[in-house]
Amino acid sequence: MKLVAIAAVAALLAVSAALAGTPTLNGTDGPGFTITLTQGGKKVSKLKAGTYVFKIADKSNIHNFHLTGPGVNKKTGVGFKGTTTWKLTLKKGTYKYVCDPHASFMHGSFTVS
Repeated sequence: MKLVAIAAVAALLAVSAALAGTPTLNGTDGPGFTITLTQGGKKVSKLKAGTYVFKIADKSNIHNFHLTGPGVNKKTGVGFKGTTTWKLTLKKGTYKYVCDPHASFMHGSFTVS
């Protein structure tokens, strides 16, 4: 039993260490009719190609966060309310994020070079 617990803690520490050196982007949808993507508190408009951790805070069960771009199509569920984390490799190109049910006014984009 102790060995299983030690292995579980070691696995969590390994994942945390792998994510620690990776730049983090924060995506938020809701609780009102807003959707944002920030890094260090500033809106993301340009990034360098590479690997990033996306921490998505879904603050309403009527919205979702849907990210698309070269080789990427990730989303949270519309009924989901909570936080999720994605580790994604971004390639050169344009990426868009939207709330699918409210895409006409809840959207944003950024470019990767």
